[in-house]
Amino acid sequence: MNATYGFNATLTARPGMGDQLVDLLLTGLDEGSPGASAHCLVYLVSRSASDPDVVHVTEGWTSEEDHHRLFADEAAQAIVARIAPLLAKESEYTDYVPVRGKAAF
Repeated sequence: MNATYGFNATLTARPGMGDQLVDLLLTGLDEGSPGASAHCLVYLVSRSASDPDVVHVTEGWTSEEDHHRLFADEAAQAIVARIAPLLAKESEYTDYVPVRGKAAF
């Protein structure tokens, strides 16, 4: 499968809440969560090197439709609802069309 849709999100946690935000975002990889779906080909959570409360999420999906369908699910909406109180400001999103790359952990 190839990723045909993706995005980068930059989330800024309230001061001192970066660890909680990272932990919560990583639950997106748990069984039954969107990141565990076969349609999610890239789910990478990173932190800013200069500010531990700034967190980046990179996602690559088989299609935009698959992403929207899975994020409408109860499990995804529960994670989104738990993220909101941790944020200091509105998240920033950049959408993209993946071309080629590599991810290995």
